[in-house]
Amino acid sequence: MELLPILKLLGCLALLMYGMKTMSEALQKLTGGGLRKVLGTMTTNRVTGIFTGTLVTTAVQSSTATTVLTVSFVNAGMLTLAQAISVIMGANIGTTVTAWIIALFGFSIPMSSIVFPLFALGIILSYMKNGSSKSFGEFIFGFAFLFLGIVTLRENAIEMDLPHNETVMNFFVSCRSLGFLSYVIFLLLGGILTMCVQSSVAIMAITMILCSTGVADIYQGIALVLGENIGTTITSNIVALNANPSARRAALFHLIFNLFGVCWVLLIFRPFISLVCTSVGFDPKADITLSDDASTRINYALCAFHTAFNTCNVLILVWFIPFLEKLVCKIIKGHGKDEDEEMRLKFISGGLLSTGELSLLEARKEINHFAMRAHRMFGFVPQLLKIEKDDDFAKLYARIEKYEGISDNMEVEIASYLNRVSEGKLSPESKMQIRCMLREISEIESICDSCFNMSRVINRKHRSKENFTQEQLENIQHMWKLCDDALTQMEKILGDSNHTVDPRESLNIENEINAYRTQLKEKNVSDINDHKYDYQTGVNYMDIIGDSEKLGDYAINVVEAHTQIKLTS
Repeated sequence: MELLPILKLLGCLALLMYGMKTMSEALQKLTGGGLRKVLGTMTTNRVTGIFTGTLVTTAVQSSTATTVLTVSFVNAGMLTLAQAISVIMGANIGTTVTAWIIALFGFSIPMSSIVFPLFALGIILSYMKNGSSKSFGEFIFGFAFLFLGIVTLRENAIEMDLPHNETVMNFFVSCRSLGFLSYVIFLLLGGILTMCVQSSVAIMAITMILCSTGVADIYQGIALVLGENIGTTITSNIVALNANPSARRAALFHLIFNLFGVCWVLLIFRPFISLVCTSVGFDPKADITLSDDASTRINYALCAFHTAFNTCNVLILVWFIPFLEKLVCKIIKGHGKDEDEEMRLKFISGGLLSTGELSLLEARKEINHFAMRAHRMFGFVPQLLKIEKDDDFAKLYARIEKYEGISDNMEVEIASYLNRVSEGKLSPESKMQIRCMLREISEIESICDSCFNMSRVINRKHRSKENFTQEQLENIQHMWKLCDDALTQMEKILGDSNHTVDPRESLNIENEINAYRTQLKEKNVSDINDHKYDYQTGVNYMDIIGDSEKLGDYAINVVEAHTQIKLTS
């Protein structure tokens, strides 16, 4: 029977966390593309970066989503480390808005009579055909679940009669006698709990309940809040584990930022708390009663501290962004390896997904990088044809073979990532985008196959000691020039987020490749008949031309998938 109340509390906590997750995902579906655009453009200086981080976090109601997205932007090279630092600072301010919403509505207004009508409204909207209406319905559902979790959490805490639970009260009272050590204990406790549940909002709600019911005093509650600020940084650091050095530096700054804030607050702990509490009309030294007014004011005091702490921390550290940038760069050094030679993804962070719509950004950058690798692999093929020394030839051929293995691995990894993303709650536009991305990676992998097939033909020719005629070499070089143009144009279109590159240019190159292939095919027959070269040389020659033409086909297929425009008949 003693286990049942604990299980009920965990269930209430699960409701609260599910509500936050649903709200965040729904808001990202409603504003995901706009948020990506805002975060990518409104970070020209420290002030706009902080404002952007605050705005985005307030919009999606999740600092985790903002920091993970910011790390992804840095990983993708779309934000500098200095820009990311200012955005993360803003995210720390934006996350305090959620606590105020909970304090103002979850504890001050009788939400129990409101949440069920919200569920009814949410189910009606979720059956609408309009995508925005459905997403808004999901947001209403999340909002209702969030406050149902808060209401039931508070009711169960009162039902358990925590203020008169001897075991619980003995723990909190005995800790108070430890003085400063008590703050450290609760700080660590708040950090550990937040790391476990991966939701600072959930632990903030529990902190409010503990303080408003008289179990914990304001100092213990604020120590828990400080711990929550450290615990919430773990997510971005986990996501950045397998990212590039810049992304890991951005995540590390998030941890350093909050650790610095905790250190200076602990130095002036009681005076700072007294100042904050006075601003909301709460006396931290007064005995806590269970009156509604006292409960409300202590919750306001917790929220005010949360906001003041993060705001002051930003105002202090905003002047030291260049120094902080150098510090994290010194702690996490870059590596000298050629990342393109590694069989690993560059932009998709480990096995963890970003939240909802924001995951597509990582996938898009990874596909663009995949295309760049395919183009680089193609660049090795003309070099291979020119090499005569066996050792040099073997080294470059092995490198091309390695790139073929990398391309196979990348296709599987990106496809697996996209499939996992598609299992989440996405807008119809994002689902269509995933289908297009899956086709893109398949066609890019086929480009790599064509490159490897050409290298195999060249390897076969090299071993047989046969030589192409000067005319054949010139024709191959011209065909490869067209293929290089096709790949260059494909990369431009993949990286063109503003849709300013005309895809018809790719079609023109493809038509030129096809026409040239047909011309060379006809001429090859007549040249063999005229004994300009033997039949096997002609076969090797046309195999290279044929694989080059296929490469052009795959390139135009990538452009069609990306632009969703049918360019060929």
